[in-house]
Amino acid sequence: MERRGAIFSTGVPHWVGMVSGSHPQESENYFIRLARSDQPTMKHHTLNRHASREVDRRAIESYGMSGIVLMENAGRGVADRLVELGVDGLVCIVCGKGDNAGDGFVVARHLDNHGYCASVVLFADPALLSGDAATNYTILRHTGVPIRVCADDFEPSSLRDTLSHADWIVDALLGTGARGEPRPPLDEAISLMNEAEARKLAVDLPSGLDCDTGTAAPCTFLADHTCTFVASKPGFYQADGPRLTGQIQVIDIGIPRRLVADLMADG
Repeated sequence: MERRGAIFSTGVPHWVGMVSGSHPQESENYFIRLARSDQPTMKHHTLNRHASREVDRRAIESYGMSGIVLMENAGRGVADRLVELGVDGLVCIVCGKGDNAGDGFVVARHLDNHGYCASVVLFADPALLSGDAATNYTILRHTGVPIRVCADDFEPSSLRDTLSHADWIVDALLGTGARGEPRPPLDEAISLMNEAEARKLAVDLPSGLDCDTGTAAPCTFLADHTCTFVASKPGFYQADGPRLTGQIQVIDIGIPRRLVADLMADG
C-alpha cells in the first residue's frame, strides 16, 4: 500500500482544514481530523495515489522520520477509533501483504493492549512480507493474538464461520496503490466479509475501490467506517465511492505540517 501523502487536488470534500477564524500557527486544532461524507458542499484538499507515495518518501528522506513510526501511528489511530466507536466482541482484522496489512497488525496489537479480543486472518505467506509490515508481523506473533494464515489453503467456510462471530471486521487487504479487481482469493474473501453481519471498517480505503476515480471492482468492501491517513482520497466522493466508504475519519499519523504545506505548494 502506498498512502499518506501529498500532491493534492481541490474541489472535493474533506481533507484537513484550518479552524475558522484561526491562524495556522495560533491554533492547536489546525488539522481537523474528523471528515464526514455528509458534507458534500465543503471544499477541501484530497490526497491522490501519487501523493500517497510522495508524503511517505519526503517524511522519511527529508524529515528523518521512520516508516515504522508512521505505521505505528496509523494502526494505533485506527485502534483508537474502534475503541471510540465501541467494541463489544471479536475484532477480526483481514490482512493482505503490503503496508495496509502492517497497519492491520498494529491495530490488532493495540486492541489486545486495550484488553479487547482481536484476531488476524492473513492472506499472504508470512515469508513474503517485507519492511515495516514484516516487522509488525513478527511483533504480533509474540503477543499471542491469534493469526490464521490463508496463503495456499483458503477455506471459505472457515472464514465465514470466523466472521460470523465478529463484532467488527477490519479490512486491511489492499491500499491506495491497488488498481483493478482484487485477485482470487481476495475477491471471495471480500464477498464473505460483506455478507457477514458484523460492523465493518476499512483501513485507508475499502479494498477494491480505486482511490483516484472512485470506481469499484465487482467485489469491493462495503464499509460502515473508513479510517484514512493524512487526508481523504478523491475517489471517496466520485462514482461508487460515496456508497462504499461510510463515515470517514481522517487519522493524523504525525506528518509535519510544514511538509504538508510544501506539498500543497508543489501541487
